[in-house]
Amino acid sequence: MSSKALVLLSGGQDSTTSLHWALSKYDEVYTITFDYGQVHSVELDCAKKIAEEAGVSNFVVDATFLGSLSKNSMIDKDIEITTGENGLPSTFVPGRNMLFLSIAAGWAYDKGIRDIVIGVSQVDFSGYPDCREEFITSMQQSISLATDTEFVIKAPLLHLTKAEEVKLMVDLGKLDSLKNSHTCYKGVVPACGECPACILRAQGFKEAGYDDPIFKREG
Repeated sequence: MSSKALVLLSGGQDSTTSLHWALSKYDEVYTITFDYGQVHSVELDCAKKIAEEAGVSNFVVDATFLGSLSKNSMIDKDIEITTGENGLPSTFVPGRNMLFLSIAAGWAYDKGIRDIVIGVSQVDFSGYPDCREEFITSMQQSISLATDTEFVIKAPLLHLTKAEEVKLMVDLGKLDSLKNSHTCYKGVVPACGECPACILRAQGFKEAGYDDPIFKREG
């Protein structure tokens, strides 16, 4: 019996790394991408390109209704990227990973896929509460109970820094695949180099001692 996994692929560095990790572990890999009206919508095209290059299917879900639920700088470009009074960054989208994992499980259920892979890290997680191990563990239990099926949520980057993540891609022989990924919160190409996501990515490559292949991307 072949092993199968569904990867949440945003088109960013973390999800691209998680995809190639999954490809090294499973016989069959599928990807699912969410359009939630993000300012950096360029990552949707990146996800499509990354999936094509990896030879896997990519299913896109319309989740643009998220934009009507809360105001944040990931969806509204007019909101400044800051840290709020609650300590959370303005880029936090409430319920995002909870919703995405639930939908992913629903998509995977009839296809006999029981392993879901998500690229969250509680080391370099920008303060997002839905990137913590406690959340992943609770969602795995909730989804399994809700479907009366044993789902497993894999988070291969959970305890890795960005530098360790870069080295993982080197070990997988897939570092160059990150050239098509997009990290910049402002959604500009080339990346702005100034937003928190750009800074975190740049620091990771610097600490790992490798050049970021994103600068090899054409167009």
